[in-house]
Order: sequence, then structure tokens, then C-alpha cells
Amino acid sequence: MTTMFDLTGKVALITGSSRGIGKAIAEAYARQGAKVVITSRKLDACEAVAAQINKENDDTPGEAMAAACNVSDAGQLKALVDQVMEAWGRIDILVCNAAVNPYHGPMSGIDDGAWEKILQVNVTNVLKLCNMVLPDMAARRDGSVILISSVGGLKGSQNLGAYAVSKAADMQLARNLAIEWGPHNIRANAIAPGLIKTDFARALWEDPEARARAEAAYPLGRLGEPEDIAGTAILLASEAGSFITGQTFVVDGGGVAAGNRYS
Repeated sequence: MTTMFDLTGKVALITGSSRGIGKAIAEAYARQGAKVVITSRKLDACEAVAAQINKENDDTPGEAMAAACNVSDAGQLKALVDQVMEAWGRIDILVCNAAVNPYHGPMSGIDDGAWEKILQVNVTNVLKLCNMVLPDMAARRDGSVILISSVGGLKGSQNLGAYAVSKAADMQLARNLAIEWGPHNIRANAIAPGLIKTDFARALWEDPEARARAEAAYPLGRLGEPEDIAGTAILLASEAGSFITGQTFVVDGGGVAAGNRYS
């Protein structure tokens, strides 16, 4: 059974992986034997995570490299892909985790700059990165793409509407990628986390009232940890998930099933 989840020899590029959910996924992949690319805007943060992973996996095939990249810049995305291909010659797993949310409030108050930034980073550049990586996967007839969406994309929100729109788009993007690239044996799926204790969501889970609502709304009675998302990411990247594509996996402690919301 353990071999079904083995990622030995696979190369995984995970955006936004110097902290939070991306970091937890990278660490989990390395423990399963993958070579992982740690990338975010700050190279020193990436290097620290890569060094930690390499130290912890000294006796395993797992390995990490660091690469700085601002995902809002298509040129930097292309340079990132080129760097990984030059170093390791392939990308077997692409996890699009990096996202932005520069605005909190009703959509009636958002300015053009914030709206365009949210869609550019969370949707448009995700597609651009996929279009850079997937042709090589297709040539080898093997690959897995995982888009980190959000439960916010499944319902309306008073204050996170623009972000929710982008995350709903990511779910549809995963479905379309699955249809377009499935004939080349490439799988594409999305993960929709609930409220996870990351820096990105700090404003929500550090607010006592918002945290209490979330904990009451989730049947499991707690907020999620970054590591709670990593198991699903392993499934979708490994042989165990070889017949899964075009799906969105909700990982939220049962909040959506219970029909509750926290935002």
C-alpha cells in the first residue's frame, strides 16, 4: 500500500512554498521521496525551507532546491520553469498554491487595481504557468497538476467576494485542464481548504469572533493546520490518485457539509 503513495524520482514544483500550505505540501512530498522546488518572492526564506528539508531527508531520496519567483510576473514564472528544467530536467507535479488577496470588504468597494491583481495572480498566471509546464508532461505522457482553491469559491461572501470569485475560477480551470490534457495522461484537480491556520488567513483565525464561528461551524470542532492539506496533495500527486481528475476536494473539517460559513 505504501508504494501507491511513493513519489520517489518525481520532481514537484510548488508555488508559494516557503510557508503555510505550500511548505507543508513540499515537506510531505519530500518525505515521500520527491525532489521539491521551494519558491516564493524571497530567496532567503526559500533557502531556509530547502535546507531544512534536505537536512530532514538526508537518508531518503527526498531533496529540495530553492528558487525565488514573484508569481505576478509571467517573465519570472518562465525563468522559474527554465531553472527547474535545467537543474532536474522535468516537472512531474505542479502545485499552484501562491495567491493574493489585497482587499477585504464588499465587492462594491473594490478598486480596479485590486480586482485585476487578484484575478491576474490567482487565475491568469496560474493558467500561464500550467501552459509552460504541461507540454513537457504531455511529451512524457505523465503528470499531475493541483490547484489550491478555497471553500470560499463554493459560496458567497460578504467581505471576501473578489477572492472567492478567483477561487471558483480555479475550480473551473482544473476541470478544463483535466479535459484538455487528459488525453496526454495528465491529471488536474483542485483542493479547496477551509479555514487553515496560515499567515495568509491570520486576520480570520486571530479574530476571536471569526475563530469561534469557524470552530462552531466545523463538525470536527477545530481549525485546519497546513499539514491537513498535505495528505490530499499526496493522494492527487501519486499513483493512488491515478484515476482522479477534474475534481475539487473540499478539506474543511466538514464545514461545507454542515452548510455553515465563517467569512
